[in-house]
Amino acid sequence: MTKADVIAEISDKTGIDKADVSSAIESFFSVVKDNLANGEPIYVRGFGSFVNKKRAHKIARNISKNTSIEIPEHFIPSFKPAKTFVEQVKSNAK
Repeated sequence: MTKADVIAEISDKTGIDKADVSSAIESFFSVVKDNLANGEPIYVRGFGSFVNKKRAHKIARNISKNTSIEIPEHFIPSFKPAKTFVEQVKSNAK
């Protein structure tokens, strides 16, 4: 399912114009990106958490050149689903 499909389904279920739904979804994504970029997690009860995960400093190998590469400590965005969300998916999985 693409973002356009999600927008169309929400519009059909709520009766709200697709342009308004699209604007709301884009605003939600913008808020999530901005807060994660500032290091602030987002918790949505019953759905899940958007958090930054810390990746430790490590030494990696470039196999083609046979050299070492130093990768500094950094953060990556991550999503952790809520228990109720996971249980719903497990019970409906086919």
